[in-house]
Amino acid sequence: MKKLILFTVFCVTTSLFSQTISLQSFATGFSSPVAIVNAGDSRLFVVQRGGAIRILNANGTINGTNFLTIPSTTVLSGGERGLLGLAFHPNYATNGYFYVNYTRVGDGATVVARYSVSTTDPNVANPASAQILLTVTQPYSNHNGGSLAFGPDGYLYIGMGDGGSFGDPQNYAQNINSLLGKMLRIDVDNGTPYSIPTGNPFAGATPGADEIWAVGMRNPWKFSFDKNTGDLWIADVGQSSVEEINKALSTDAGLNYGWKCYEGNAVYSTTNCGPFSNYKSPIATYPYGGGYCSVTGGYSYAGSLYPNFQNKYFFADYCANRIGWISTTGGTITWTAPFSGALATFGEDVNGELYVAGISNGIVYKLTDTSLGTEDFTKNGFSIYPNPASDSFTIKNAYLTEIKQLLLYDTSGKLMMTRYPTTVESTTVETTNLQQGLYFVAIETTNGSVFRTKLQIR
Repeated sequence: MKKLILFTVFCVTTSLFSQTISLQSFATGFSSPVAIVNAGDSRLFVVQRGGAIRILNANGTINGTNFLTIPSTTVLSGGERGLLGLAFHPNYATNGYFYVNYTRVGDGATVVARYSVSTTDPNVANPASAQILLTVTQPYSNHNGGSLAFGPDGYLYIGMGDGGSFGDPQNYAQNINSLLGKMLRIDVDNGTPYSIPTGNPFAGATPGADEIWAVGMRNPWKFSFDKNTGDLWIADVGQSSVEEINKALSTDAGLNYGWKCYEGNAVYSTTNCGPFSNYKSPIATYPYGGGYCSVTGGYSYAGSLYPNFQNKYFFADYCANRIGWISTTGGTITWTAPFSGALATFGEDVNGELYVAGISNGIVYKLTDTSLGTEDFTKNGFSIYPNPASDSFTIKNAYLTEIKQLLLYDTSGKLMMTRYPTTVESTTVETTNLQQGLYFVAIETTNGSVFRTKLQIR
């Protein structure tokens, strides 16, 4: 049995359980969803492990035609393999480029490829547009990583697991000449098929693989960039003792996250390793066991609907089916009571609201705050008359002169209405198409302020 030494100074206490966080079913009928991504508009793109990408609309409907289907003759699916990642180019609205990460039939190698949207239909991709950018040999079937995301620097980041098996037997994660067990960063706007950003730590004549941005990862199943700060959050799945969450600046090139010298904050193997202080320590950890087995990375909340979610990073444990959160500055982990479905991925819509999907039940949920219905909204900057309302309501406040948009949500967090009035004064909103019940109205002003209130329709 391995001897594990814990550095308790880096441990994070967990608090059980906070149940103001609720999951509201938003859409059903997906097959093994493993990623949820937006393209800068109201749609969500749900990646299915078997090779399909489906469009989920803001009203909860799913398009009948897949956005893209990569055939089973190309994608090797099952277990930790399959179509695993999706990222839209920052200029997708003009160039139509998006990028996928999948494991290849035949040898299970990781493939990163670029596709284009159809020139005639924005809800369908061009399957003939595939261009392979990068291929990485996978020695085993597990620990394939799979996530893709564009950073605030405009470069494409790629999460690569250590190649699999148990305990990284070939020590790929610490080998700077291997792309396994790394965070990669490439420039897809230059070169053929890409170029290397000059800030990559091993670029050019420096020994090591040019694409590497960070080393020492075991299996960074999910990572994300904070929309507001640019911070990078990486959830690295542990071996058998510690699950870890890491946070770094997007400018922190060359960090070593420690695997397999360290598993989170615990010693795993001391061979050819330095002291713990040589490595990037996690911002949060929790122990493997007791029903917990695999961290599912999520997002730092950047939405406006749930004030209590501000300055919090949300994630989950795949086996425990619990959602956890920490302050974006670190601290105590707070867990929810169990949900269901094997929570395998989070997603973020264009407004920063959060979703999570169960890989086993095929349900996409909206992350909501049940305490919102009892909060005091009397000082939120505008008034609604009448409230309760029936056919319409009017918003008015002399302190709000110009607004960018008015958003109306139901209690599950589903967007029900968007309006673009130019002023708050005497703006009337029709509600005849809405069912009776409680709603939440959010007003975003042109200077970036957001104000909220409750609306009862009867």
